[in-house]
Amino acid sequence: ASGGGNNELQYYIKDNATVKDGILSITARNETYGNRNYTSSRITTKFKGDFTYGRFQIRAKNPIGRGTWPAAWMMPSKSYYGNWPNSGEIDIMEYVGYSPNYTHHTIHTEALNHKIGTQVGKAFPIDSTTAFVLYELIWNPGELIWLVDGWEVFKYRYNPERYNDKPYQEVFPFDKPFFLILNLAIGGDWGINNIINKD
Repeated sequence: ASGGGNNELQYYIKDNATVKDGILSITARNETYGNRNYTSSRITTKFKGDFTYGRFQIRAKNPIGRGTWPAAWMMPSKSYYGNWPNSGEIDIMEYVGYSPNYTHHTIHTEALNHKIGTQVGKAFPIDSTTAFVLYELIWNPGELIWLVDGWEVFKYRYNPERYNDKPYQEVFPFDKPFFLILNLAIGGDWGINNIINKD
């Protein structure tokens, strides 16, 4: 595999993902690989597990350290409505090491995304570095619900009255198959804050 987008600093290799005692661990290492100064891993279910609607549960513990950017998220299996962000992105959980007391739960669509300042989501206060936390997404037609340790933290519903000037897919392209991604990025446009670079 190669590195991620968003100006991230890692190169993804399979060796950095291990399973022991039923726990999947993704480790980032400060080492040169290709043209990158870090290695990490990214696991996807694309074309192996593609889903339209359902309940998804990820039990995870986040790393401690500035520059870390782990995520459990979903992307469309095909670009049904066009390239990112038009076909959608669902972030079940994102975390950035410079803000260790929050997890983030968001969507990205053509009309609602951070590039144009319209992103929809919730930052939830929780310590996710000292114990495992259960992150859940309930995905129904026209509705997405996020839960953290059983608490509902965010809900997004298609509301035609609110978005009556937008086509359905521009605000809710979540009616096609998506796949899961688990990864640990280093740096990047969001995770870069105060990263300690390799000497």
